[in-house]
Amino acid sequence: MKILFLGSPKFARVVLEGILQAGHEVVAVICQPDRPASRGQKLKMCEVKQFALQKNIPILQFDKVNAHVEEIRKLKFDLFVTASFGQILSHEFLSLGLGVNVHPSLLPKLRGATPIQTALLQNINKTGVTIQKMVYQMDAGDIIKQQMVDILEDEDYLSLEDRLAKVSVKLLTEALREIESGTVKFTPQQGEPTFTRLICKQDGKLDFEETALQNVCKVRALSHNPGTYFEINGQRVKVLKAQVGVDNLLYSPKDVVKDKHFFVIKCKNSTIKILSLVSPTGKTMDGKAFLNGQRNLEKVD
Repeated sequence: MKILFLGSPKFARVVLEGILQAGHEVVAVICQPDRPASRGQKLKMCEVKQFALQKNIPILQFDKVNAHVEEIRKLKFDLFVTASFGQILSHEFLSLGLGVNVHPSLLPKLRGATPIQTALLQNINKTGVTIQKMVYQMDAGDIIKQQMVDILEDEDYLSLEDRLAKVSVKLLTEALREIESGTVKFTPQQGEPTFTRLICKQDGKLDFEETALQNVCKVRALSHNPGTYFEINGQRVKVLKAQVGVDNLLYSPKDVVKDKHFFVIKCKNSTIKILSLVSPTGKTMDGKAFLNGQRNLEKVD
């Protein structure tokens, strides 16, 4: 089939690659415009654009895709597929033909833009992938394919995203085969929906007045993007990996617990071990090595 693809990040790139491997023709990709990135603020291409350039697939980049429906209408495609696209499609866009969305959760649970991060933040042990028919209401379309995926202990965003992307390719390949053969079935979603929210940089700040588990879940979900951190004397320490430690009733939240082997901080209950971090100077190191370089550090901000 001839497919128009809409998506931008790594998850979408894996899905796009799977569409090609299944033998379908991608007539064009629509992705987000290049954005300034890192300290140099140089424009950076999203992963879908990078992949499309390698495969010589036509690329369209729109801040507001709904303003370009007439241009898109001129493309000849059988259906369009979206994966982590990040824009709400208008009624006019949806009228262009059948749209299929790849969503990394067990819909109707975790509708919205951040299902992987939210699953980790909520410390749930199961999520999944849903292939659904596109409708105007966010992630509310009929289900074509769905598969549950266990969330592994201590799994972080990158590893969970990778596993969900692989499942997505399998399910989407099956769904496209059924659409092409005319055997596809659409099943209305059942149950009470839950919703995710957009995540900003401030969400990454660790709060040691919260529980150790809440902070560890935050590291698992957000250390990759937008980043998790705390501060020492106003300087930011980025946390890459952490785990819940044993409780120590002699300390109060934000206190640095004396420990021979780990960088340990007291939380509301229990403690958190900072296993690896990026120091204010930009150096990546394990938590204890960083702590050894701090003179008589007793408390974090």
